[in-house]
Amino acid sequence: MNAPDPTSHLEQALHAARALVLADLVAGEVAEADVVSLVEDAVSHRRWWVGQWPEGVEFVAGLIAQDVQDSLLDKYGRWPLCVVCGTGEPHALDVEPELGADPHWVCAKAGVVVAAVGSLGSVGR
Repeated sequence: MNAPDPTSHLEQALHAARALVLADLVAGEVAEADVVSLVEDAVSHRRWWVGQWPEGVEFVAGLIAQDVQDSLLDKYGRWPLCVVCGTGEPHALDVEPELGADPHWVCAKAGVVVAAVGSLGSVGR
């Protein structure tokens, strides 16, 4: 099997998505080696997915963010935690749109956009 062409549009989108999710993990101070491995697993899975459906390339950032969020929930707990709601049970932000371009982290409870995927570091903590 040939290695993916790092200059292809698909590979560039996957690398950009990886960088965005890693930035959010760093912002949340959870970018440990085992967590970064979850990102790599998600990128690998989505590489296959977008290879099957190239028109979905603009959706990979949100999908990788959701994949990592799901993997973290299974292993460690909710991520990223909402920074908007100051009271009540801690809850995770959601990625919206679930399948679309320009993904954002949103608080479904408060109904507000918190940050673009990759921009959690710009949100006041």
